[in-house]
Amino acid sequence: MDLTTTYLGLNLKNPVVFSASPLSEEVDNIRRMEEAGAAAVVLHSLFEEQIVLESQELDRRLSETAGGSAEALSYFPDLTHYNLGPEGYLEHIRKAKRAVSIPVIASLNAVSGGAWIRFAKSIEEAGADAVELNIFTLQTDPGLSGAQVEQAYCELVREVAGAVRIPVAVKLTPYFTAMANIARRLEQAGARGLVLFNRLYQPDFDLEALEVRHTLQLSTPYESLLRLHWVAILYGRVGVDLAVTGGFHSGEDVIKAMMAGAKVAEIASAVLKNGIGHASRILSDMRDWMEQHEYESVRQMQGSMSQRSVADPNAFLRSNYMKVLSSYTLRASA
Repeated sequence: MDLTTTYLGLNLKNPVVFSASPLSEEVDNIRRMEEAGAAAVVLHSLFEEQIVLESQELDRRLSETAGGSAEALSYFPDLTHYNLGPEGYLEHIRKAKRAVSIPVIASLNAVSGGAWIRFAKSIEEAGADAVELNIFTLQTDPGLSGAQVEQAYCELVREVAGAVRIPVAVKLTPYFTAMANIARRLEQAGARGLVLFNRLYQPDFDLEALEVRHTLQLSTPYESLLRLHWVAILYGRVGVDLAVTGGFHSGEDVIKAMMAGAKVAEIASAVLKNGIGHASRILSDMRDWMEQHEYESVRQMQGSMSQRSVADPNAFLRSNYMKVLSSYTLRASA
């Protein structure tokens, strides 16, 4: 079975990529990822705030914003030692590149432009094969329009892509009004790939302590459906490579992603739950399924169930919504 694929101009031995997670903070784990069959690894994210903090700008900005309130400052996490810091992150890239032969993709989590963008060049010089730009900001200003938010995204991508020669992928949230349009605009801004979608962790309320509680829940396979839906719609409509992340736990999950039109599937929760060796089981299951269904290669299946390829393209649109609701009603009444 030929499991090879391409992503961001990189030739990969298969479509299984380890997504950004705490596992990649240790070089030994990255070695184990390669041994388990991973085609590439996305390192844990470095946050814009960490880079700003290094130049002592963050303390000034927080003080100005919070008016010196100790209570307000307490809501911001201590990033002084989180994830090694900027210089430690660059050294981590160098060590990872020396330790493995698979591509190493850096991850930047950012919300704005500014001097920190120059750090993307340092990431390239450290040896990263690509950059995954994870743009996340929760807009709460009623005076800020969706068009302004989208323009800020595009300008940020244009700045980062213009600062480096290595490919830039953009990890998106699913909350854009016109997903197809923003995908095309990000391509025009210089993105080489889109990763669908970032998992946004929601705070919970502790009713006894009357506090906001921050917890992380691992993904479930059900979450993959939203990713599959949008990849299937975007395939062939944009010129960038499409990747999926969030809910891909099995060989069949990854095969569905390929048929929708993805080039790679990024996994994190599956291996956090089952161990790094779970990647080898995913690949083994993929080979078994392909053999049973007489597929010779991953490329043969890529996009075969996208909107442009299926017999009924309306299956991805409004008719799907109506059919799902009516099918449940019929089963219940029976």
